[in-house]
Amino acid sequence: MPLQADLSWLIAAVLLGPFVGSFLGLMSLRLPEGRPVIMGRSACPSCGRTLGPVDLVPILSFILLRGRCRTCGAAIPRRFLALELACPALALWAVAVHPSAEGFLGAVLAWQLLLLALLDAEHFWLPRALTLPLIVSGLAVAAAQGVLVEHALGAAIGFSALTLLSMAYRRFRGREGLGGGDAYLLAGGGAWCGALALPSILLIAAAAGLAFVLVQRWRGRPVGGDQPVAFGVFLALGVWLTWLYGPLGLS
Repeated sequence: MPLQADLSWLIAAVLLGPFVGSFLGLMSLRLPEGRPVIMGRSACPSCGRTLGPVDLVPILSFILLRGRCRTCGAAIPRRFLALELACPALALWAVAVHPSAEGFLGAVLAWQLLLLALLDAEHFWLPRALTLPLIVSGLAVAAAQGVLVEHALGAAIGFSALTLLSMAYRRFRGREGLGGGDAYLLAGGGAWCGALALPSILLIAAAAGLAFVLVQRWRGRPVGGDQPVAFGVFLALGVWLTWLYGPLGLS
């Protein structure tokens, strides 16, 4: 593909990233509260003033307003700036590894995974309103690439594997071991990466999760056992790295 075409995908993904990040920030706050995401104008959570165009330009508004509402002076949630910076960075990463339209699609994958990981980290929640579109988008991309059968099989196996594991854990331990959303998230990973990538996704997720638990215990903050761990965060990482660089040992 010509260099100019590669740069076009890069520029498109990076320029779109801050706006996506701003929208993800809004979703991460409204979805857990059951508030509509699309309908309703954005407003300052402190004084209730409806935000205007000057307040809503990603990154630039935060800098110009010095991170505060221009009416009441309340601090703007830092998550908006963090996501507005993270989304173009992930897009740049995706297009750098896959400098084509595939890289742009990878940015779309990264943005979906980022929101899911954030919701799971903060609320132990992977809503089907987000995991099902992850599966559908992955299968749509697979169909366009002519690999729909293998990726549909990956989605089915991923969902079945974690569902059966969750059922077995509940039967033998008498309590929940995995959230229901994890199975849908792994199904999304199978849809995007294919059936052969599932072991890689799970290995990366398990290694990252174990490292997190060990670090937290070393810091005197025990997790694991009776303390829940947001495994969806590590599954999202496994899906992302596997999509970027291919399955471990198979690339």
